Amino acid sequence: MLEALIVSNIILWVVVVLLALLVLALSRQIGILHERVAPAGALQPTTGPKVGELTESLALTALNGESLRIGGQQDTDLITLILFISPTCPVCKSLVPTAQSLLNSERGRMQLLFASDGDNIEQHRASVKDLQIESYPYLISEQLGMTFQVSKLPFAVLIGGDGILKSKGLVNTREHLESLVEAMDSGVATVQEYVGKMTSEYEASAMEQSS
Repeated sequence: MLEALIVSNIILWVVVVLLALLVLALSRQIGILHERVAPAGALQPTTGPKVGELTESLALTALNGESLRIGGQQDTDLITLILFISPTCPVCKSLVPTAQSLLNSERGRMQLLFASDGDNIEQHRASVKDLQIESYPYLISEQLGMTFQVSKLPFAVLIGGDGILKSKGLVNTREHLESLVEAMDSGVATVQEYVGKMTSEYEASAMEQSS
């Protein structure tokens, strides 16, 4: 009886050790897979102004009557984040708090504007009130959307104080918005381009070490 108990304990410990080794191996594989999977960045259209180009200066009037100049050389170092939304876009509504949160984390170097188009001014006023974004400039301008070739919403544009287009793209999540900031800080057009560049450098380094 005692011998059977000892044998069963030995088998149990062997099983436990094997399971621990299996978990460690799986954890390592998950880590490798995570490194290989590229982050999901904002989808950048091929039309409209290119990242790195000087944007056109537009004189516009916000919903509250404030006169604003968008694009071109500015008298501020602040980066301008323009989020194109629509009162009838559910995804846009869910992304507004995300943009506000991003602004808070980037406070001191970024300002946030909202943009849309359409002739129903009262609908826009109601949307601004519903989203509680009265303290942010809200532009109703078809010209602005056409300038940046906005075809789908929500769409975001980042413009530097020097008037240079830093990044742009179709955004649906906070990850997408953050990818625009990451692309801007990395000096590349998109996060995918940055990942591709880093992958190429890593592969080149690996080849040199193996040769």
